[in-house]
Amino acid sequence: MTSRVFSSFAGCALALSLSAGIHAQESAPAAPKETAVPAPAPASTPVATPAAAAAPSKPANAPVAEAPKYSEAVQTAIGPLVAGKGRIVFFRPSKFAGGAVSFIVREKEKELGKLKSGSYFITQETPGKHTYVVHSEAQDLTTIEVEDGETYFVAGSISMGFLAGHPHLNVADLAAFEAALPKMKLSAPLD
Repeated sequence: MTSRVFSSFAGCALALSLSAGIHAQESAPAAPKETAVPAPAPASTPVATPAAAAAPSKPANAPVAEAPKYSEAVQTAIGPLVAGKGRIVFFRPSKFAGGAVSFIVREKEKELGKLKSGSYFITQETPGKHTYVVHSEAQDLTTIEVEDGETYFVAGSISMGFLAGHPHLNVADLAAFEAALPKMKLSAPLD
């Protein structure tokens, strides 16, 4: 009888042990797979990454390329900058108020372009001081110190005058031009 009890006890213990083992395998988290980690490269050997693998090797003190200055839409609208010049983008956002009034931007006696509601034009200027004028009943002047390789934005607007709208030019920024760009068209050049 002792051997029967022992055999029965051993059978139960074996069954419990197997059951516990199966249960442990089901509930235990899977062990992480081992992945080969490359040994750190010596300090004198550059480590190639996918982006760097395709790029040519540069010396450590080489300048880093800047992110593009303008969005693709702005770059398409204003075109390339002429070497040795500064670029001025005159623009007038599309607005209903004063929309029928247009005005010409001049530098001294030279007519540079016409601004009507929802239009823009670009001039390439030599570095130095430039004064631009617009007028109707009243006159407005804007002076810009143009630097080589720089782009300037000048916003045109109209305020109500006694008999006619008064044109204005105000120095603006890229964000103002970019916001107005979807509703603007390039003005035809003045000949």
